[in-house]
Amino acid sequence: MKKLLVLMLAPFLFVGVLSCKSSGVTTSENYTVSADEVKAIVSFLASDELKGRDTGSEGIHTAATYIENEFKALGIKPYFDNYRDTFKMQGVDAFNVVGYIEGSDPSLKDEFIIIGAHYDHIGEIAAVEGDVIANGANDNAAGTSAVLTLAKYFANRNTKRSLLFVAFTAEEKGLLGSKHLANRLKGTGFNLYTMFNLEMIGVPLNNTEHQAFLTGYDYSNLAAVMNNYAGKKLIGSSEVAKKYSLFKRSDNYPFYETFKVPAHTVSSCDLTNFDYYHHVHDEIDKLDYTFMANLINALAPVIEKTANATTKEIELHEN
Repeated sequence: MKKLLVLMLAPFLFVGVLSCKSSGVTTSENYTVSADEVKAIVSFLASDELKGRDTGSEGIHTAATYIENEFKALGIKPYFDNYRDTFKMQGVDAFNVVGYIEGSDPSLKDEFIIIGAHYDHIGEIAAVEGDVIANGANDNAAGTSAVLTLAKYFANRNTKRSLLFVAFTAEEKGLLGSKHLANRLKGTGFNLYTMFNLEMIGVPLNNTEHQAFLTGYDYSNLAAVMNNYAGKKLIGSSEVAKKYSLFKRSDNYPFYETFKVPAHTVSSCDLTNFDYYHHVHDEIDKLDYTFMANLINALAPVIEKTANATTKEIELHEN
């Protein structure tokens, strides 16, 4: 989320101090993500060596290569000619990383679900106690870890609809990566059913019965459908999200604007439960990895049921 709060994603397994090699993961139909696995991904993306993953920096190139290697290891194909959806930002190359699993149903595979999160952050900022690196563990290595582990979950499953896994760049610059990709896909006649954007899922909410909230809760029936699929109150609303218009401040919004379909951000972080937004102390040790794993494991079958529903159950509300 630009400026006020960000709700989104973070990449795969930490192999060595700074290795871009794939983790060599294997998958099974019984796969569930572990807290250690999520922590390993966040630890790589939010390490000091990546220097805050500012768009155009060497650190974000390293992060992108890491994500690409994870997709390759999982057998997830690029959607375009390669994994990088590249565009120019202020004279430098910027790139989303896009992986693709084709649906299995001849009549539904042309409908897509996007599972995304931004993997960029804000780089180096004013020093606090001698530290200048805004590591972006919660914002949004956390969300990116969800995208990668969900990709692993779906790698050996067949879903009726096709899935697009996206790590967005330049979210912190004004949602530039998601705007670029939304426009590019729209120009090809891309058929988007819905989008799940993941941001700042690294800490649990305070005093709620639900595990996460949905930005733009009232814009569609997505939360109700998710809770029905989950068989519990997985998703709620947030007064903070409404107050600060967080629906419009993360990478879901360009897809909502461009495609006019339900496109929301899932987050567990509001302004009451995390003190380090755009701060050098947004570091690995501030996150609750057991909570994160539990949330991702709850989201996975919900997204799977969304991808396999024979009719479009998710619809926009009139606003």
